[in-house]
Amino acid sequence: MDTVSRIIYLIVLLANCWQCFAQRTPTISFISQEQIKYIGGTVELECSVQYARDYPVLWIRLDKETGQNHLTISSGSTLIIRDSRFSLRYDPTSSLYTLQVKDLQETDAGAYQCQILIGVSNRVTAVVDVVVRMPPTISDNSTRSLVVSEGQSVTLECYASGYPLPRISWKRENDAILPTGGSIYRGNVLKINAVKKEDRGTYYCVAENNVGRGARRNIAVEVEFKPVITVPRPRVGQALQYDMDLQCHIIAYPPPAITWLHNDVILSNNQHYKISHFATADEYTDTTLRVITIEKRQYGRYACKAANKLGVDEAAVELFETVVPVCPPACGLTYYGGAVTISATFSIVLVAFFAALVWLDCYENFNFISILYSDKSSIPDKRYRQRLIPETNLLWNWFGISSTVSSSSSETISGPCLRSSLSFIIAFRLFNQLYFMNNLT
Repeated sequence: MDTVSRIIYLIVLLANCWQCFAQRTPTISFISQEQIKYIGGTVELECSVQYARDYPVLWIRLDKETGQNHLTISSGSTLIIRDSRFSLRYDPTSSLYTLQVKDLQETDAGAYQCQILIGVSNRVTAVVDVVVRMPPTISDNSTRSLVVSEGQSVTLECYASGYPLPRISWKRENDAILPTGGSIYRGNVLKINAVKKEDRGTYYCVAENNVGRGARRNIAVEVEFKPVITVPRPRVGQALQYDMDLQCHIIAYPPPAITWLHNDVILSNNQHYKISHFATADEYTDTTLRVITIEKRQYGRYACKAANKLGVDEAAVELFETVVPVCPPACGLTYYGGAVTISATFSIVLVAFFAALVWLDCYENFNFISILYSDKSSIPDKRYRQRLIPETNLLWNWFGISSTVSSSSSETISGPCLRSSLSFIIAFRLFNQLYFMNNLT
């Protein structure tokens, strides 16, 4: 081949190569892999392109549901979105577009697309996913509370969102044993077959994924069951004319209607009986029947009866006669037969008051060593003394209390001291008389 032919061949070859370069299609040579970040962190998304100098390069946020264009963030080297958390860097030597997002929020998670726009319907795209680690959030379709009857099956459901996908576990209040056994059950669904009244209470759905503190939902499970009655003392004794309490402990839900019966006759509050109910918790009730100033006809079999929509229960208490009064309540000072009530506090104050009078009159003036003293004793202020007839006995017989004092050539007993002492005796005897009167009425 001569020189001219070689030159022509070279020109044709160069022309063909130029045409090949001129027809090269823009491409995306690199895009970042999936990015997993914590809330509040920073993520950088890189997109490197080739042969795209004459074409716009876009960063686009895709819609999570449809995958279509949701938000155009940048075009070329220009940031379009007005958000200080977003920034864009462009390196012309490597045609590298870097999108940076700071202070990541949950809403920043999703798919980001790098796009070379060649024509209206001609685009070159690549997608990178941004995953934001999110703490668990328990979904609204989880169980909130349940009311079931004993024997029914119960299904508790718990679902949660977050990243990574939360793990679900179940616990009971105070780490009580679950109906499935053990104190912890793992899984979204906790099923209880033939629920029992012992299964009632608060259940905890716990969602954890090592992001944040996790989430918890309290689920109240109320189990309806028929009443169950227990009697602490099936046989109770008391003497005639004294009070006595008969008691029953009831557990039921819903709360039951409670009645007391004597010889199959329903009792009510009156001068012979007093009925009291004390609710100690939602399902627990203590009921007390006080039989007031027992008469012969009031001895015998009593029954406490509890009923709700699920059933009825009944328990018996026998009241029998004793010779000696049983305390309590026989020792109480409350008079149930009328409107007058004498309290123990008032009685104690009354006795203490008169005792103080004795102390002040006797101890302060006469040293309270002895009420009797001889002629030779040096006692001040003799106007308070009275002579006693020698070789005589002073007999105190006041309301059944006797005290004999013998004196030989003795002198006096203090007038105020004697009066205070006798006042104290009167008050004490009055206290006793009122006490026994109240218990015998």
